[in-house]
Amino acid sequence: MFNAFGFGGMGGQHKEEQRTPNVDIPIRVTLRQLYVGEILEASYDRQVMCSEASSCEKKDKKCHGPGISVRQQQLAPGFVQNVQVRDESCVARGKSWKKGCKNCPNGPTESEEIFLTVDIQPGMLGGDTIKFDQVADEAAGHIAGDLIFKLQQIPDALYERRGSDLFMTVQITLLEALVGFRKTFAHVDGHEVVIEKDDVTHCSQQFAVKGEGMPIRGSRGKRGDLFATLQVEFPRRFSQMQKDLIQQAMK
Repeated sequence: MFNAFGFGGMGGQHKEEQRTPNVDIPIRVTLRQLYVGEILEASYDRQVMCSEASSCEKKDKKCHGPGISVRQQQLAPGFVQNVQVRDESCVARGKSWKKGCKNCPNGPTESEEIFLTVDIQPGMLGGDTIKFDQVADEAAGHIAGDLIFKLQQIPDALYERRGSDLFMTVQITLLEALVGFRKTFAHVDGHEVVIEKDDVTHCSQQFAVKGEGMPIRGSRGKRGDLFATLQVEFPRRFSQMQKDLIQQAMK
């Protein structure tokens, strides 16, 4: 217990240095950006230590760490207890901040704008993160936390992604379902993909196109597959002549 308050009990075990909080920033990306990859430029305003901070610090034995001071509290005659309290003037162990220091008029930290390059690699998933170590806010006596960009995929109008595979729905007519068809459509990056059949298609039959899914990271060019579910559009009604022709054709 005493060790946790920095009193050096039980041999004075090493206390881990504190960190400022990590900062999570969501980035909305399209399926195309996750397919081909993209480099984004971002700026971030953070707090950094004032360049003259050391001149604004003074020795203070009561300070036992950033924001922590220890005071004595008398419990009974001849018995005194050290009590840990919150003290924002403490910037480090044995040091406190000089109030109204002219060298750092805004306090121990000041604003700084940094510029970052966010590399979205082909095949990344929604929920993946891109981390920049120790570039979050700085604070006296703390290690800066991490800045973490989290990818959030915008739903695509045509494709649904499941891992490295893509899924879509293709509408075909009843005639195409019976005699075959050829469909051409644009892929995520704009290249054309062809689906064709020369035999009967059943309702909700799934058609697989190998290698037309999403890039698989770390696989040297491998991709998942594309699965197209074929939906048959039935006519609302047939004329008698059409019925006669169908019956004749199906005999």
